[in-house]
Amino acid sequence: MRTRWTLIGLGAVAIALALSACDPAPWSGGATDEPSPSSTSTAIPTPVPNDLSSGSTQRTLTAGAVTATVDYWSELSMEKWTATALKPVKLSLVTSVTPADGQKVYLQKATMTAVPANSAGSFDPLAPQVDQATTAPGYLVLDPYSYSQQFTVGAVPADATFVTLEFTYDFLVQTTPTSTEYAKQTATDSLTVAIAR
Repeated sequence: MRTRWTLIGLGAVAIALALSACDPAPWSGGATDEPSPSSTSTAIPTPVPNDLSSGSTQRTLTAGAVTATVDYWSELSMEKWTATALKPVKLSLVTSVTPADGQKVYLQKATMTAVPANSAGSFDPLAPQVDQATTAPGYLVLDPYSYSQQFTVGAVPADATFVTLEFTYDFLVQTTPTSTEYAKQTATDSLTVAIAR
């Protein structure tokens, strides 16, 4: 009888030793390989600049003797500037010339090129949009006469988070108030507009 109880006791000791070699039970509070929630971090996206976030913006550009004041705006609200939408951009431009001796300033050509991009880099630019003057020597833009136009940004890649609008304005300035000779001056500008997700 004593031998039987001895065997049972030895078996219990063996089971206890085997259990002590196992990993801690999940409820025991022991260390596990799972990362704690505090060890992970969530990256906060950097806000995209938007020159039209207030609805419009004004720029003053200088090209030689010509100073151009340009107002830009869009009648499409910014939350609708999605990748697939047609996104209109309107502008109004007026110039002054220094010295103001009576010579006139004409806009020969206005060009807009849209370049979509994200934080990783730029995509291929969209086809340039050009408004070439249909009268010679161009559109009179000397204050109080102004130039107004609408360009449209087409569909951009789905991964784009903003688009840069590059504008070029080619002016012709009379060399004298009665001259038929002109000096060419070029002004450039760019706007950054966020693409709504």
